[in-house]
Amino acid sequence: MTNNLEYYKVFYYAAKLGSLTMAAEMLSISQPAVSQSLKQLESLIGAKLFVRVSKGVKLTAEGALLYSYVAKGYEQIELGEKKVAQMLNLELGEMRIGASDMTLRFFLLPYLEKFHEQYPGIKVTVTNAPTPETLYYLQEGKIDFGVVSTPFEAVSGIQAVQVKEIEDIFIAGRKFIQYKNKTLDLKDLETLPIISLEKKTSTRSYMDSFLEKNGVVMNPEFELATSDMIVQFTLRNLGVGSIMKEFAAEHLESGKIFALRFNKIIPKRHFCVVTDTGNLLSAAARNLLQMICSDKEDK
Repeated sequence: MTNNLEYYKVFYYAAKLGSLTMAAEMLSISQPAVSQSLKQLESLIGAKLFVRVSKGVKLTAEGALLYSYVAKGYEQIELGEKKVAQMLNLELGEMRIGASDMTLRFFLLPYLEKFHEQYPGIKVTVTNAPTPETLYYLQEGKIDFGVVSTPFEAVSGIQAVQVKEIEDIFIAGRKFIQYKNKTLDLKDLETLPIISLEKKTSTRSYMDSFLEKNGVVMNPEFELATSDMIVQFTLRNLGVGSIMKEFAAEHLESGKIFALRFNKIIPKRHFCVVTDTGNLLSAAARNLLQMICSDKEDK
């Protein structure tokens, strides 16, 4: 059958239009070529498919039965072509992104809002997970791209582009007011009740690594799943929170909490967009990444 698809194509248009002349025009071939293709198909099928009438051609009973099946196939092909065109035009499609609470809230969300306004037909699925899991999902092909925070281990085939600088700080509430505007030694952190993220996060790994290089071992009294909870625990004076600055910005401005000062500066790090060079991105994902990268270049 696959060797005779062209015959079926001619048959489909001749039956649909009820005219060999119109079918020839639609297919941009000659009318004799249409007639010859139909004769070849009738020979293969072993049945007469058309009879001539005054205004063109009419399907026989065998032809009508065959057309009922052929039409479904060609209409599905045409629908498929239309859907692909809509995907390329960003009228429909799907995009899968991996991001942590931090990268989603303080970087990705405004871009998703802008993208959705322009392309409401695109379905966006966001898998919320820490950096290590996001990188795993990317390698497994479960997401198109991810937005993660450094540091993370280099992985073969994974390309990372820095898109935003971020700053880590230690915050405290009124119970620790004696430390406000005072320059502390990093070693003082070993004597304070620390509130931090769980070890599986890149934020915790970064802070542990930085302190270790400075001879400090951080042993948190509270290890929490989200940065928002760290802020809430700090507001209730349960300890000193290790957090990305933007999570605490509102409360820092209001004076409910303050940032501790140290005799050594905590180096800044970055949010990165990560892609797998072995995966072909959808038109929607390519467009969103272009939006992000163009904005980065403008800044």
